Amino acid sequence: MTKHRTDFTPDQAQGVVRLGRREFIISAAAAGGGLAIGIAPLQPASGATGNKLPSIQSSGAEFTGLVSIAPDNTVTIRTTKCEIGNGVHTGMAMIVTEELGCDWNLVRGEYMPPNRNLKDGNLYSKTGALAYFSGRSTGKEMMEQLLQVGASARERLRVAAAQKWDAPLDQVKAEKSMLVHVPTGKTATYGEVAAAAAAVKLDKEPELKPQAQWTFLGKASQRRMNLPLLLDGSAVFGLDVQVPGMVYATVRHVPAHGGKLKSHNFDAIRTMPGVKAVIVIDPNEGKRGLPDRVTAPMGLTATTNGPQAAVAVIADHFWQAKVALDMLPVEWDAGEGGKWADTKAVYAALADAAKDTTKGNVLRTRGDVDEGLKSGRRVEMEFMTPYQDHFVMEPLNGTALVTADRVDVWMSTQHAQQAMYVAADETGIHPENVHVHATYVGVGCGRRIYGDDVRTVVAIAKKMQGTPVKVIWTREETTRQGRYRDIAAAKITATLGDDGMPKAVDINQAASRPIGRNLSDSPYQLAIPAFRARTKPFNTNIMTGPFRGPVYTSNCFFLETFINACAEEAKIDPVEYRRRLLAQWPDKGWVKALDEVAQKANWGQSLPRGTAQGVAIGNWAMATSTDGAPVPNSGSTVAAIVTVEVSRRGNVAIPRVDIAFDLGRIINPDAVRAQMEGGVILGLSSALNEELNVANGAIVEGNLDGYRAMRQADPLLPQEIHVHFGGNSGHDRFSEAGEPPMGPPPAAFAHAYFRATGKWVTRQPFTKHMA
Repeated sequence: MTKHRTDFTPDQAQGVVRLGRREFIISAAAAGGGLAIGIAPLQPASGATGNKLPSIQSSGAEFTGLVSIAPDNTVTIRTTKCEIGNGVHTGMAMIVTEELGCDWNLVRGEYMPPNRNLKDGNLYSKTGALAYFSGRSTGKEMMEQLLQVGASARERLRVAAAQKWDAPLDQVKAEKSMLVHVPTGKTATYGEVAAAAAAVKLDKEPELKPQAQWTFLGKASQRRMNLPLLLDGSAVFGLDVQVPGMVYATVRHVPAHGGKLKSHNFDAIRTMPGVKAVIVIDPNEGKRGLPDRVTAPMGLTATTNGPQAAVAVIADHFWQAKVALDMLPVEWDAGEGGKWADTKAVYAALADAAKDTTKGNVLRTRGDVDEGLKSGRRVEMEFMTPYQDHFVMEPLNGTALVTADRVDVWMSTQHAQQAMYVAADETGIHPENVHVHATYVGVGCGRRIYGDDVRTVVAIAKKMQGTPVKVIWTREETTRQGRYRDIAAAKITATLGDDGMPKAVDINQAASRPIGRNLSDSPYQLAIPAFRARTKPFNTNIMTGPFRGPVYTSNCFFLETFINACAEEAKIDPVEYRRRLLAQWPDKGWVKALDEVAQKANWGQSLPRGTAQGVAIGNWAMATSTDGAPVPNSGSTVAAIVTVEVSRRGNVAIPRVDIAFDLGRIINPDAVRAQMEGGVILGLSSALNEELNVANGAIVEGNLDGYRAMRQADPLLPQEIHVHFGGNSGHDRFSEAGEPPMGPPPAAFAHAYFRATGKWVTRQPFTKHMA
């Protein structure tokens, strides 16, 4: 691959500082007769494409900060969300394109800088945890805003063309980036009238097209905008950033999360080649923090993105810094984390917490559970899921330049807005003067959302004021300083009636994030006379965070495995068992997805000895009412059937996985397929193989020699994954596709393994318990 450099000064990376606060969606650009001039050269479009560094701003006639059109007819659509491999950058541009009526081959993508959003009065974002700078692109309010941006820009183009031709507006047609005067056949490109159109003021913004009239969304799959850049190696990730005059740093945090630095000896490495300094990050060091009444969307807390004790070595090159850090004498104090001597102690305490029915928060209760458990066939199971790492492809890294009155940060981040506020909090510089230049991201999955990595980068750079510092975590440091999948355990008890169906179910869960997603909100409860779901917090010093489908992955495994055990005990087909449990549930998408996957997987077929199928279904992001009851036609429902082969020697293989889903509607079929396939693989990898161990409050594993993430040659890698679209209900929602497939496959595997061997696996990773 051709070696390339990516050199940026702060001003170049930020682009032009544009106009002030705008109206809600549409505003005319006043500068230069309707042109807002940027410094980045326009790149001819060859199919929809992204910018090499998507935070660089291009020029063009601007209808809103989100859309500009250049004289060469190139359409630039700026998105508030960072591309982490899930296609969100492309999806948002597609939504605008539907109403704008532009030629997709002329569309380019860029990021909306959070600094500009702040200066424009938070025009392009919303309050709340995910805001508009993270998460998915198909939320109802966001879709409506993006569609309106496209429709309003299109209408202004039509008005400008009508004025140019002195023609009635209803005679002007806009499509494929062309304006046509229907009676005469006159044409003009969007780019030719864009400057005039940007100055048009409408009495009323146009209405959106009904979905039945859509011609682009959901009709055909579109390739990801950054795909050509990924293929030719020109896409800029955090590790690619080069800033003139920068130095390198590598960092080591206290191994036991929350511990302290006792001592270090800089003199031992002071004369090593290239070494410039040792920087100490002290959690107790005073900070000026954020201005009054300014808050970060994901919050600022010690256990998510607060400073952790660390040392970093500054050197001319990364390898010099790494070698010197390895040689640096350092003493750490594990603090409270030291009481967790090993993984066994953690698991024992967690299991005890899950079994303790005297404590916890009852999230949902129906009927008299205690009375219902007194009689009937009893089914009882205990479950556990361990800490797991995101093991992102691109190790944590970032580059920052801190001066007396400005901060520039180049980051692979999932939430550029959160990054801006974290950097402001660390330096005390007002967020208006913090410039986050988001790059492409080498896998996110929740790891890069809180901003703890941003804080470390900025904490180091602020002590090298005026010098750009590129901070790179080693793979081992990235792994041992994660914000891991929440550890969780559950004890579930039920009694079955004469018909084999549950008459009472008692769920007790303990987790580092004690939420009831896919437990307390399960629609099964409508068919169960007595139902109770209780959760309680369980914490060690180990820090956790969002992990593709936070807690859902554990809870779905717990409940669906338990339902399969009830069905097997009752000797009722598990698919039919679920149909009965869902009979009173008004959301028919659940049964539709279940029936679709059962039909396509040929559920119930005669299989060879040692081969079996298992089934599970779950819902990510189910809405709940004020009393915790599930709300139909919400969230993303996924049903899975996993086929498992177990040889006479006990070797296990997965010849096939079938997935069906109900997301309501979809905008890009290929993107949904990719998310489903990736979620199946990651979900099964997590359940089958992955586990982080603890020793004296510190994570043991550091790299792939100890952490068994599923690889291409793994014998447990599914040989075929079949994604079926026939379960989609067509309901008027566009639910997300990234997290949902993480939940059901592990439970479906556990069910298939039981059917093949007669043994339930209820603790992850399965490979430790299948022998």
